[in-house]
This record gives sequence, C-alpha cells and structure tokens, in this order.
Amino acid sequence: MTAFVPRLALTPGEPAGIGPELCIQLAQQGLPAQIVAVADPQWLSETAGRMGLPLQIESFDPQAPARLQRAGVLSVLPVPLAVPVTPGQLCAANGAYVLATLDAAVDGCLKGCFDALVTGPIHKGVINDYLHSTDPEAAKVFYGHTEYLAERSGGGLPVMMLATEGLRVALVTTHLPLAEVPAAITRERLHETLDILHADLQKDFGIAQPRILVCGLNPHAGEDGHLGREEIDVIIPVLEERRRCGWQLLGPLPADTLFTPDNLARADAVLAMYHDQGLPVLKHQGFGRAVNITLGLPLIRTSVDHGTALELVGTGRARTDSLILAVDLAAEMVSKRRANL
Repeated sequence: MTAFVPRLALTPGEPAGIGPELCIQLAQQGLPAQIVAVADPQWLSETAGRMGLPLQIESFDPQAPARLQRAGVLSVLPVPLAVPVTPGQLCAANGAYVLATLDAAVDGCLKGCFDALVTGPIHKGVINDYLHSTDPEAAKVFYGHTEYLAERSGGGLPVMMLATEGLRVALVTTHLPLAEVPAAITRERLHETLDILHADLQKDFGIAQPRILVCGLNPHAGEDGHLGREEIDVIIPVLEERRRCGWQLLGPLPADTLFTPDNLARADAVLAMYHDQGLPVLKHQGFGRAVNITLGLPLIRTSVDHGTALELVGTGRARTDSLILAVDLAAEMVSKRRANL
C-alpha cells in the first residue's frame, strides 16, 4: 500500500518581500509533503537566479499522485504577477496578485486538490491600497489572512492561534482597534471561539481532553468587578456553562500572571481576549520558531509568524525556520485529521 503524501499549497505572499526567497530556500530540501507554490513561475525563477540557487519548476498536475518534495524541484500552480516587481519595493498593483494567489489556493483546497494551505507573509497596506485604488468609495478593508480566508472559504468565525514549543495561544478577537475590543467580546462570540478551539485541538492536534487557560479582559481579571465587569457578565458564565459539559477550563485568570511556567505546564492552550494580550508573550518565547494557525475553517491553514521583512530582501539573511515549521505542522494536522475521520 502506497504511503499517504500530503499535498500542500504554498502562497509566497508579498512578491517584493522575503516570501519568494523563503520558497526557493524551502525547495532546496526534501520535505514530508508535496509543496505546490501558487505563484508566478517566472518570478520564482528570477528570484532563484538572484540567489544563486538551483530550481527546477514543474507545472502542477492535480491529476498526478502526490509525491514527496525533492530537493531543487518545485511544483507551481501559475498565477501571473499584475506588474513587474522590484525586490524590496512595494507596489499596490500587485495587491491583486497576492489576492489571486490566495483565491487559487483556497479554491484548490476546497476542491480537494490540496490537503492544506501554508501562507507566506503579506503586506496588508499594499492590499488595502490596491482595493482603495479600484474603488475609492468602497468601505471594504483587508484585515489580514485570517479574516480573508474565512470569508473566501465560506467558513464561520475564524480563530487565530499561534504555536511555538511549549505554548499555544488562541485569540477571541484579532485585528481590531483596542477601543473596539470590549464590545466585541460577547457571550456568543466567546462560546463560538471556545467551541472551535476545543474541537480543533481534538481534531487536528489529537488532544482528547484539551486543557485551556482563559485570560480575563481587565487587569487582575476585573478584581471582582472593581476594574471592569466583563469577567462577571460575560466570561465567567460562558466558562461555567462549558465546564458543566466536562471541559477543562481554568479562568478567567489575570494575564500578567497566567503565562508562568507552572500554569503553562498544565495547559494545552491559552485563550487570550485580544491580539496584544497573548501574542507578545508567545513571540517573545518563540519568534521565528512559531506558526500561525487559523482554526474554524473548512480547510487547514498554517503560516509563518513574521512579516515581509523588506529590509532583508537580497541580503541572504532571511531564515526559513518558521516556514519549515508551518509546513511540518500542516502535514501533521492533515495526518491527525485523516486519522480522526
């Protein structure tokens, strides 16, 4: 019986950033999956030439069986650039290209051509500038991969989770101004977020009874209502309801003391209320060695934990650590999900 080989779509992200270089570096080694870059093949070839690295591009054939990644060879699902790229220099016109690569990759996942999606770093400003240039009166805003992929795939509430060695942090709210966070943390949203986090830890990580630490929103988790009532009115009732279902939930805990070794040693994940409550701790512990995961989608998606790093383009200093981890984790999640079918 032929061993299963996961097939992963890889979007390099912003073409002027380090994403294409990371893809070329990734292609220099064997991997436990087939990688299919959803990108402009000519741009990848030019990037490899500038880097002085060998690259044989093969046109992706969705009918062919998946095979393990071979060093120096990269399958490509071609998506043409909107305009030529100058390395390290952003151009709003190529916001269309970035969105086209994401659309093609998501469509491929939903059709079963790919088992998962791995995304490289994008530049949200470029995409928003592109969207504004096409319709200056439109109110549409590109908030990031997480929200776009959920909308594009027809998924429900997306849950962002970052993971590094010894720590997973999921978020109730993601890319919101801080002033809008308290109103966004409703009982309904917290219920849905916890349900997705709990289910995906079981389904994609093989954790039968997840143990989740939950942050409070306010300093000292509200100090019994003296520093805010969100814990009393929203968070505690939701946690108590899920505990009655047998879930292992601890909290709400003050965020300034939750992230201690003793607490984390007994947790499978932390649920933070907002972006900058949980992610600074995780990135301090594992920046460059972490993976961004979107839970709650009808597809598996992992990503690097860093940005486009325009200043590193062409320097040879861009590191593939996070991308390799994202590929490895995506392949592992595919295997866990298949085992749970």
